[in-house]
Amino acid sequence: MDAPEARATAEVLQQLREAFPEEWREDPLGWDGVLAWEAEQHVTLPEPYRSFIAEVSNGSALGPPEDGGLLPLGWMPQRWSDRHGPRDPAATFPLERSWYWDQGADELRQDNTARYEHVHRHGSIPLGTEAAGMEWILVTAGVHRGSIWALTEVGACPYDGITEQPWTTQYTGIGFLDWVRQWRNGEGRFTA
Repeated sequence: MDAPEARATAEVLQQLREAFPEEWREDPLGWDGVLAWEAEQHVTLPEPYRSFIAEVSNGSALGPPEDGGLLPLGWMPQRWSDRHGPRDPAATFPLERSWYWDQGADELRQDNTARYEHVHRHGSIPLGTEAAGMEWILVTAGVHRGSIWALTEVGACPYDGITEQPWTTQYTGIGFLDWVRQWRNGEGRFTA
């Protein structure tokens, strides 16, 4: 299990409180709840998400993602159910760059089914879904730890806040706070 990062500052937590109206928030887990979940899963959640669910809200009916809001920790998108098998947020997230599900050399194609399942099960937690078949995840283990990724019907990519098709661009993705800011400000993918 990774050593915890410094907890989010009061300023960051205030920004997150302002982004999620109180009437839409779920109760926070508290630090005991977060630490228990992390011990059970053998992973330390990235900041500021970790402090957010401990002190502000463990999910919200309003917020990013726009189709149903932010899932509470441990919840699964409805269309995932048990389709992808057991989750292991402590396992290394298997991607280091964007990937179309059918992209790659022939030897990779033979391994695509297992790799696809690992993208959905290893090294991340689900944050929620969008109506267009997109799922948002927060990477919890591996080189992209702390980054927001989008899983779509055609592939997976780190989300850097642009609205153009990102599949040909190399980038590392933005973190939870910037993702929430973009949603709140109507920027990037969240532009009306």
